[in-house]
Amino acid sequence: MQVVAELNDSRPFSRVLVANRGEIAVRIIRACRELGMDSVAVYSDPDRHAGHVRAADVAVRLGPAPASQSYLAANAIVEAALATGAQAIHPGYGFLAERASFAAAVESAGLTFVGPDSRTIAAIGDKLAGRRIARSVDVPVVPGTLEPAAVSRPEALAGIIAAAEEIGYPLLVKAAAGGGGRGMRRVGRSEDLAVALLAASEEAQSAFGDGSVYLEREIRPARHIEVQLLGDAAGRVVALGERDCSIQRRHQKLVEEAPAVGLSEAGRKDLHAMAVRIASAVGLTNAATAEFLYGPDGSFWFLEVNARIQVEHGVTELVSGLDIVHEQFWLAAGAPLSAGAISAAERAASPGGHAIEVRISLEDPARAFTPLAGRVGRFRMAAGPGVRVDTALEPGERVPPDYDPLVAKLMVHAADRPAAIDRLRRALDETEIDGVQTTLPFHRFVAASAAFRAGDLSTDFVETYWDGPMARRAAVHQALLAAGLAAFESIPTPALLADQPAGLGWPAAARAEAIDRWPR
Repeated sequence: MQVVAELNDSRPFSRVLVANRGEIAVRIIRACRELGMDSVAVYSDPDRHAGHVRAADVAVRLGPAPASQSYLAANAIVEAALATGAQAIHPGYGFLAERASFAAAVESAGLTFVGPDSRTIAAIGDKLAGRRIARSVDVPVVPGTLEPAAVSRPEALAGIIAAAEEIGYPLLVKAAAGGGGRGMRRVGRSEDLAVALLAASEEAQSAFGDGSVYLEREIRPARHIEVQLLGDAAGRVVALGERDCSIQRRHQKLVEEAPAVGLSEAGRKDLHAMAVRIASAVGLTNAATAEFLYGPDGSFWFLEVNARIQVEHGVTELVSGLDIVHEQFWLAAGAPLSAGAISAAERAASPGGHAIEVRISLEDPARAFTPLAGRVGRFRMAAGPGVRVDTALEPGERVPPDYDPLVAKLMVHAADRPAAIDRLRRALDETEIDGVQTTLPFHRFVAASAAFRAGDLSTDFVETYWDGPMARRAAVHQALLAAGLAAFESIPTPALLADQPAGLGWPAAARAEAIDRWPR
């Protein structure tokens, strides 16, 4: 790691390139401005007028829409950093954030990579390596294989089937590289294993450039709980607390909250200690997250380490009072863990307050959360006490189909979980997005759900409680009733009829307003 700023300087770097787009790029650019650093944005052709481009001090075009020719063009990004005088590159999440080769290219160019170094990413970016590391420090791992399945060797299939029988069905075929549910297949019987292995491997190769897959027991029902970690160059690693990310679709998160409901102080301490042991074993510097499954018997099972900032880092910031992106910059510049980070870690097992985040995406929750694109009409996000919104979107902007459909993260913070849920309901009521279909109806359902309020959480939550088509039919029915009532109440009397504007007719606006909560 190259230290490019004196530790007594007022800023970690003078100029930083942000190798990302959307809300996370704006989030990082804001942190740069707060720390007195210039920011450089990169963009593809569809993003030339995007929010992160407008927010930065300098912007550099990368190429056309396909990510492979723009946001995944590692050499072009490094060249843009050098050409603009940037001293560091922050990758955000996704795209190149966990590519050890990209981090190495940044380091080789004499720049600082704002995140774990290339060696650490290589050590824990491979899930199988992470599983082996966890086992070496006495952290329980989900039962499964520790070496990649020999998918390309037909003669090895019998051995893979035998390993699967030992693990037990149902099981998961999972990609050794990457995440987000890609390269993953659920297998309920041995007859389906061969096809699942090939399909998962091909998807992993396409998504991550690595077709390695392995087998893992499916623990179900289970909760998905992760621990936020920070580490410095002196070898000190701390846990800032945990987040519950159990409400998911297609193994991708929809709702996150901190702290995880139902854990005791002693349970939190044990969980945080396991995460710290794993991170310490690989010499973690900067920010990372250790992910676990929490079984119905109260057992924790290690899943993987994400060597980057997480989408949901904001809920930990709200509970801990720490700015994690600020910490990333100082750690990347060679500073030790701050007094604020150490203090937050000391309080992590007995946190004060509760925070919840919902990811608002252009997806149709009535049709299995199908990703969408389009031009946003009205875009009014909630505000008020205890509300935070991270977004790069403005009214009238078009959301391209080429990238993740996430458009905003709505977060709330309150004294306790019931109050946070009440605040979330209020904030969702204030939120208006028109012209495109979003996940808002689902989030309103969750906030009003008795199961959610009771803490009945698992990765099966959506499958168990959400019926998208039925919810949409109910919304349409209510809209028609509201429109009919509005029409009845607004029928003009004969004396006033002559004063009505031409073409008033049946007040369709009433129906439009009523159904606006579920855009068409």
